[in-house]
Amino acid sequence: MSENTQVLLRRRPVGEPVEADFEVVRTPIPAPGPGEVLVRAHFLSLDPYMRGRMSDAKSYAKSVELGEVMEGATVGEVAASNDPRFAVGDLVAGGKGWQQYCVVPGEALRKLDTGIAPLSAYTGVLGMPGLTAWVGLEDIGQPKPGETVVVSAATGAVGQVVGQIAKARGARVVGIAGGPAKCRFAVEELGFDACLDHRGDLGAQLDAACPDGVDVYWENVGGAVQAAVFPRFRDFGRMVMCGMIAQYNTAPGADTSGAAAGPNLGAVVRKRLRIQGFIVFDTGWPRYGQFLAEMDGMIRAGKLKWREDVVEGLEKAPRAFIGLLRGENFGKLVVKV
Repeated sequence: MSENTQVLLRRRPVGEPVEADFEVVRTPIPAPGPGEVLVRAHFLSLDPYMRGRMSDAKSYAKSVELGEVMEGATVGEVAASNDPRFAVGDLVAGGKGWQQYCVVPGEALRKLDTGIAPLSAYTGVLGMPGLTAWVGLEDIGQPKPGETVVVSAATGAVGQVVGQIAKARGARVVGIAGGPAKCRFAVEELGFDACLDHRGDLGAQLDAACPDGVDVYWENVGGAVQAAVFPRFRDFGRMVMCGMIAQYNTAPGADTSGAAAGPNLGAVVRKRLRIQGFIVFDTGWPRYGQFLAEMDGMIRAGKLKWREDVVEGLEKAPRAFIGLLRGENFGKLVVKV
């Protein structure tokens, strides 16, 4: 290969992204400098947070500049190395961007053990989404045996791991997903105690599935799903604010008067609730070894399963990402580069 395929951010979307917001280009393959490694991506992770990177609004991370390669994490193999810790052919995590090749400082890479799970799993269950699930439960959710944990976007990259960790810690887990196929998967494959289709009467379903209320709610969605769950919190409930995908495509200045009303926060005092947001990069990566050891144990014990939605070809990443924000994926969305 003499060319590097890249996907650039060509313009900032207003509302829902469209394919014209991206551009696929061919550029020369870069050469690594001293202490650097050239990584050839095998899999690119597509995740909802990328929608925020496309905006120039102030956030916890820098926006992608127009004309730059789209932000994203990859796993792949070393194609050339000027770092003695890495040899050609080593499988690594730490590649960057929607591109086939990238140059990365050696200290930013991590060798991968595909004896635990396939390489693609390090974009999901053993990567940032899995670590997100673990950190949020460790630090905020803290499910106890016998408690009821509700997980929105239950079959997505983060949600499927949240539910299984909570189950392993003795909690009763109720998922919320879109459609009967996803709900069956959550129960029959992931081992959730129940899974509710948010396209139906979610309030009535929650009353039936959680007759004693909700102790922990993992928030990936927001909107009408959050509005249905919030009044059903028990005293001392915890709400783990991971994402609000229902709002990611809301255009600046858009009329939101018809949107679901926010929760009555008076209940936070009356029920002594804890509502906390977090970003995995704040405290997660220094504890990656602890996380990986627990996940390894769960995999070997048959207590951790996952589903991937694999798209073939980097050129299809823009369309796949648009579908992700619409909830069209089933499982962790990855691009086979």
